[in-house]
Amino acid sequence: MPALYVEVDQLWNARVSSRHVWTVVLDPATSVKITRYRPWNAPPVWGEVGPLVRSIVAAAVTAAPHDVERLLHVVGRLALWAEAAGLERSADAWLRNEVIDAFVLSRVGEIEGSSARTYRTWLLRVRDALAWSERGEAPPARMHADASPHQPYCAAELAGLRHWATHLPRQQRTDALALLGLGAGLGLMPKEVAASRGLDLCRPSRGGPLLHRGVERLIPLVAGAAWDTVLGGLAETAGGGCLFRPRRTVEYAKNLIGSWSLIHRPPQAARCRSAGCGRRGSSS
Repeated sequence: MPALYVEVDQLWNARVSSRHVWTVVLDPATSVKITRYRPWNAPPVWGEVGPLVRSIVAAAVTAAPHDVERLLHVVGRLALWAEAAGLERSADAWLRNEVIDAFVLSRVGEIEGSSARTYRTWLLRVRDALAWSERGEAPPARMHADASPHQPYCAAELAGLRHWATHLPRQQRTDALALLGLGAGLGLMPKEVAASRGLDLCRPSRGGPLLHRGVERLIPLVAGAAWDTVLGGLAETAGGGCLFRPRRTVEYAKNLIGSWSLIHRPPQAARCRSAGCGRRGSSS
């Protein structure tokens, strides 16, 4: 059973100080599972992040209605992703709403959409169990947006667009993949797509996720698993040049994306022109 211990000291100047500790005593079986947990094929950095993962799960397991092994798995995956993305190594940083959403979106394409939503639910339960939802943060973003004239692309539509793009000739192929990767893989807006250069994409660690450093965000922009390799190759080729339409003579024009899609006529061209193939809420 959880227990709260409070110590109050009266200082020499008549002020009072208080220290409180929330203690959770776990049953032996749960304790053993937590202390012995190590993910399969764990990287060397696990030795540094593992103790914090175990501490988070130990503190939350009695309040989060999920099996302890599942909590250890998902919190461990989040921790390793956050470490590779260069985030601060703390529970406070890992369990922010924005970080949880960025982590889940980065896994889309690597795992099933239903599994990604489950990961998000578990992590939000862990967060709530640790009673950090009263810190003044914005509420978690909804994974399903309200109806609008241009719905996010579904997995089948994105697969069709990607197939179409890979069969275009030369520079047209590069432009199409850049537009799709920056939009569907990173969720960039049209102006951000236009401004993106090869050098903006980087990996902080070998084998780590591909990050976009050229756009200001509270949480680093991480490429979705389905577009990681494609964007990495395009960035290496582009170098300091623009990823999308590098031969243009202006930095940005209102019809930059619209005019290109009008000429090349991809499937669902109107939506490409209006939304830049945004990924938020899509399942690929």
